[in-house]
Amino acid sequence: MSAIDSPSADAGDEPVRIGIIGLGNIGHYHADRLRDLPVNLVGGIDISAEARERFAEKYETQVFDTADALFAIDVDGVIITTPNQFHEEYAVAAFEADIAVLLEKPLAHTLESAERIAEAAENADTFCMVGFHTRFYPSIQAIKGYQDEGRFGEIRHIEADFIRRRGVPERGTWFTTKEVAGGGALIDIGVHAIDLALYIHGFPALLEVSATTRSQFGAREDYTYLNMWGEDTGTGQFDVEDSISAFLRCADSKTIALEVAWAANRPASEAYFIRGTEAGARFDRDTESLTVYESSPVGADHLSDTTLQTRLEDAFTAEQRVFVDGVRTGTAPNQNTVEQALTVQRVIDAIYRSAAEEQAVSSF
Repeated sequence: MSAIDSPSADAGDEPVRIGIIGLGNIGHYHADRLRDLPVNLVGGIDISAEARERFAEKYETQVFDTADALFAIDVDGVIITTPNQFHEEYAVAAFEADIAVLLEKPLAHTLESAERIAEAAENADTFCMVGFHTRFYPSIQAIKGYQDEGRFGEIRHIEADFIRRRGVPERGTWFTTKEVAGGGALIDIGVHAIDLALYIHGFPALLEVSATTRSQFGAREDYTYLNMWGEDTGTGQFDVEDSISAFLRCADSKTIALEVAWAANRPASEAYFIRGTEAGARFDRDTESLTVYESSPVGADHLSDTTLQTRLEDAFTAEQRVFVDGVRTGTAPNQNTVEQALTVQRVIDAIYRSAAEEQAVSSF
């Protein structure tokens, strides 16, 4: 029995049995948040003996080196947090074992792998959610609520930034290895910006993508930074981009301007500007702040900026709650679907193709 037995479970309810596949930093991040849910963390797997030992000691749970061993102990659902290249292997194995999956973003390291996951999920008797946790910020829920009420009118354009001044993760590891990660800044953090913009737009059909990718900082011997996700192992393996600029043209005259960077000589930004015909908004992912911009002729022509305050809630926990509820009820959640994640993957693929061909692409 795991040390993570949530006190919030109702009397008589059997906690959902969850396993974690991939016991690195993100695996720990998820395990920490499971403490707040009616869940038993029954085990984890990793190919690294060191990672298994650290996880077992911290969470007082069983650890294994294969998926079959974890699945044999009766698991209701798994959270997959492995490097991108291995998403397909473990997700498909879980589907075949009739185990629900919360799969960390992106869907896969390549479009072809993502399509295979989507096909397997469609044919499975269970369900899969994909970990775009940004959708679960209370401010985003407020935006969607106002959007449904018509406050913004028709949202035509979204500017989406995810820019770090210095934030290359774990240089020299799988994060900066194209074969394993599938790309760099775009597939790591830009995937959130793409997903959120498409989510607000309602996932319209994609018509054209024009993009440029750059690799200017990560491979430098004199790369200077203040902190890093994980440890810096140097420039030995860095064959991915560290920034991109892209423009997406969608159906219904909807557009998206995208700026993503692991490193750039400019201030960091995680801001989204939403431009509608009746009102607009700015959401800051870093501070979770939300401002709505409006105008009115009432009394006298004027502009108004309204800052909204929402109750703080951990977005990962909110995402996990939806997953766990789906596992408990046997009902697939209608959000963060594989189909939506596959659309995001197609955008990523189109951005990389446009950059490689140095021209806009319109085949998806």
